[in-house]
Amino acid sequence: MAALQSPLRACRGILKELRAIQGPHYKQSPAYAYVMEQFRKNKPEVTGERYCRAQQEALHASNTYLCLLASTRNHLALHNLYHGKGERAPEEVAGLVGLRLPTQPGGKGWEK
Repeated sequence: MAALQSPLRACRGILKELRAIQGPHYKQSPAYAYVMEQFRKNKPEVTGERYCRAQQEALHASNTYLCLLASTRNHLALHNLYHGKGERAPEEVAGLVGLRLPTQPGGKGWEK
């Protein structure tokens, strides 16, 4: 398992993903208010050991949510890029995967 990020980095990452999804008015959304409330509620305490486990669970949940948001955004970008748009020409299909179709040297005489 990878090491957990710092709480500030996780919070900034989640807010970045919210901004990418909702645009410039993301601060008025209920999701923004909830995320900020949770991060403020789970600030590191210096009192005792009883808060330690809850803080680690909250940090793990925030990192998992950040991973979900980033993965969903990447999936949608890839889906929009490679989604089938009906019948494609062979040249276009070959170009999608970085190939070129072979050309006939000299031609057969019937090509233009």
